[in-house]
Amino acid sequence: MAPAVGEEARAAAERAARASYGRLVAVLAASTRDIALAEDALADAFERALRTWPEAGVPDSPEGWLLTVARHRQSDVLGSAARRTSVPLPDADGSGRTLPAPLEDTDPDRIPDRRLELLFACAHPALDPAIRTPLMLQAVLGFEAAEIARAFALPSATMAQRLVRAKRRIKDAGIPFVVPDRSVLPARLEPVLEAVYGCFAIDWQGSAAPTVRESMAAEAHYLAVTLAEMLVDEPEAWGLAALITLSLARTPTRSAEVYVPLDEQDAAAWSSALITEGEGHLRRAAECRRDGAPLGRFEIEAAIQAAHCARARTGVLDSAALRTLHEALVVVAPTLGARVALAAAVARADGPAAGLELLDAIDDPALARFQPAWATRAALLAEAGEHEGARAAYAKAISLTTDIPTRRWLEQQAARLG
Repeated sequence: MAPAVGEEARAAAERAARASYGRLVAVLAASTRDIALAEDALADAFERALRTWPEAGVPDSPEGWLLTVARHRQSDVLGSAARRTSVPLPDADGSGRTLPAPLEDTDPDRIPDRRLELLFACAHPALDPAIRTPLMLQAVLGFEAAEIARAFALPSATMAQRLVRAKRRIKDAGIPFVVPDRSVLPARLEPVLEAVYGCFAIDWQGSAAPTVRESMAAEAHYLAVTLAEMLVDEPEAWGLAALITLSLARTPTRSAEVYVPLDEQDAAAWSSALITEGEGHLRRAAECRRDGAPLGRFEIEAAIQAAHCARARTGVLDSAALRTLHEALVVVAPTLGARVALAAAVARADGPAAGLELLDAIDDPALARFQPAWATRAALLAEAGEHEGARAAYAKAISLTTDIPTRRWLEQQAARLG
């Protein structure tokens, strides 16, 4: 086998994993409700692909090939279990309804996108609310437990154990893989929106590729817009679509070498088409919000992004408006990230001392492991002339940073302190 052939096969497998992992898991798990089995079967298929494709060549439909092999592996495992226990293979959900038949057509364009169904299954009331979004991020959207743990400021082992228990719960409780009836769907929407946003945020923070066409951020954009169009009267669905779209508008100014802070990006290079699209989604959110209803988290975050994107037209950043929006966000969603972002916004408007005061007031045990908090503290201490403290904060931020461009930027900032 020539090295080039092996590299081509590996690259094809990696592309299939990145583009179709969640879609394949959703299809595989739909008929059995066993997410762990679906993941294991797909992992076996990828392993076989890496052994087979270098010799036999990459198939015309890598995704279809993987789905077929994974389905055969599922059947082998289930058949073996049935023979050991004399229990028939799962073919109904307990209500007499037959589960979806195995997919026969393996054309990738014909593989159904059942990720939304799996997302809502992961938002089922029988599951612990705290694990719903992490479960979606791993099972549906393909993130590793370690990546999810970092996003939630938890130890990797703790997150991995919780994910295993949640998958077992779905299987044991027989939770169906269906989009819920519209009457209960809005109540299940929040964790789904959180998962889609998490998909975007983790990839956006960890990837500085100049194109997002095949990235998880682009997948998040697709899922967010799909959700909004499915739930046309839900302002938060439109808010999330706006937030992701407006953020993606800044893709042209992201560097694959070194992180570029938002305030330093060339606004003239941002995508005017995506800004227009995102502002349209934000208007839809406002139009469908009921009279007197407060703004939701994603609508506020989208408004923050819109305020930044307005710089592409005006050439200036409205710091006072940003501070007001960040204050509103902390009221609606007082997350650790929102509180750190408020400290940065206040510092932009009122100076570093005001921002540091807010950082010092945050009482959260996860703060010590939260990289943005240390990066923000370092920048504010440096601005205030407290170089010794800034160097220590930069060192801590760098130790918590896995993204190479961000690490380089932090190292550059620390080096400037001497």
